[in-house]
Amino acid sequence: QLQLVESGGGLVQPGGSLRLSCAASGSTLRYYVIGWFRQAPGKEREWVSCISSTGVSTNYADSVKGRFTISRDNAKNTVYLQMNSLKAEDTGVYYCARDLSGLCNLSPRGYASWGRGTQVTVSS
Repeated sequence: QLQLVESGGGLVQPGGSLRLSCAASGSTLRYYVIGWFRQAPGKEREWVSCISSTGVSTNYADSVKGRFTISRDNAKNTVYLQMNSLKAEDTGVYYCARDLSGLCNLSPRGYASWGRGTQVTVSS
């Protein structure tokens, strides 16, 4: 059974960068669309980005477009989220999950195998 574990979060100043990793175990993630979500305190979980199984196709929320880059290394069973030019509003817990439909679903309900998340805090 596919299990996902996020890592790479931390405290960073505005304008800084972080790279998040989503590592899979128990099964391969090479056949799945993988999505990244985030959740700020008191807010709903929101879609950030997703990547096709081959890595050829990527999609981003407007709020992160041009600043975040999603990628994957299927040989390492890992998906990454490079986050640059971070802003205070990027603060939250970041989660990765596998899409159930084979498409880039924007709703959390369309995903499974959620990790426990990694905290990203952008503050001076």
